[in-house]
Amino acid sequence: MQAKGQNREHIIIRTSVIGIVANLLLAGFKAAVGLSVHSIAVLLDAVNNLSDAMSSIITIVGTRLAARLPDKKHPLGHGRIEYLSALVVAGIVFYAGITSAVESVKKIIEPEAADYSLTSLIILAAAVLVKWLLGRYVRRQGERVQCGALTASGTDALFDAVISLSVLISALLFLATGISLEAYVGVVISVVIIKSGIGMMIETLHEILGQRMDAAFTNRVKEILASLPEVRGAYDLIIYNYGPNKNLASVHLELPDTMSVREVDALTRLAEEKVYRETGVILAGVGVYSYNTSDDAAARLRDDIRKRVLQHDWVVQMHGFYVQEEEKKIRFDVVLNFVIPPQKGLDILYREMREAYPGYRFQIAPDIDASVTA
Repeated sequence: MQAKGQNREHIIIRTSVIGIVANLLLAGFKAAVGLSVHSIAVLLDAVNNLSDAMSSIITIVGTRLAARLPDKKHPLGHGRIEYLSALVVAGIVFYAGITSAVESVKKIIEPEAADYSLTSLIILAAAVLVKWLLGRYVRRQGERVQCGALTASGTDALFDAVISLSVLISALLFLATGISLEAYVGVVISVVIIKSGIGMMIETLHEILGQRMDAAFTNRVKEILASLPEVRGAYDLIIYNYGPNKNLASVHLELPDTMSVREVDALTRLAEEKVYRETGVILAGVGVYSYNTSDDAAARLRDDIRKRVLQHDWVVQMHGFYVQEEEKKIRFDVVLNFVIPPQKGLDILYREMREAYPGYRFQIAPDIDASVTA
């Protein structure tokens, strides 16, 4: 696992260094062209390349800090620093967009005609090709190692290629017709940059706040657990993310009420090993639900109560059902969606259960709809 992490860090840093070198070269060439031909659009495109280089530097710093080993204050490691670095990158992109917009508006108010040469056009065309190739490479590497900052940088570079192409087209249009769209193209570039920065901020904030895991992934974890001997179902799966490829989870397994503590201990250890080996998720906590194995009446009771509970469209799932007939006590958990306040849903269910089964006491626990898909 450590070797895998080191390889991921190496790929991110190497890709970022390539991005830094490429963007600095592009920024230098574009700045030279922009100053020589008096083009605000080309100059803003150069500034955008500089912000991309700065983003790559921050990605490297964030990756190195995130790779630090756990310590007493941070026993689960420093992986979330990578999300913070991505947020800083988004802020830089957003600031570059705002600055570009201000300069473009100034050029609309006080226009200055550009004067393109063949050399400048060739440089711009080459920049479009380089940026497109760079964007594809960086995004592919980001997806390969599941690095949000790298993937965002690659996508941003592909947008930049389109922006550079629009600058080139406006230059050709000016040479052919004498119509100058430099400042207006600069405004369009600014809007694209601002939109990209906001999108990156929102995506990174989702990661920091904690968002629902991909359904296919959580279902895979549940399938692995449900395939183990004696497990009738896996419920209440919550995955806690502490950085890329650093996932801890808690879950409840539904087991027969005849299992001993020794058997449950052996089963949970098997579950932890199997889930980690096949998904990389660390099962930090495994709870259990017991189900009635020797009472057919309990099964009929469960089916009737499930029918009554699931008639409400705000109930996503019912599980963990158990009857203690001697004590006339029934307990089960319900997963409520986010449409109804939990206490209101519980009040309704308690009232209905007491009316339907006045001889029983009920214990109903509300669960979070963190990974349930149906």
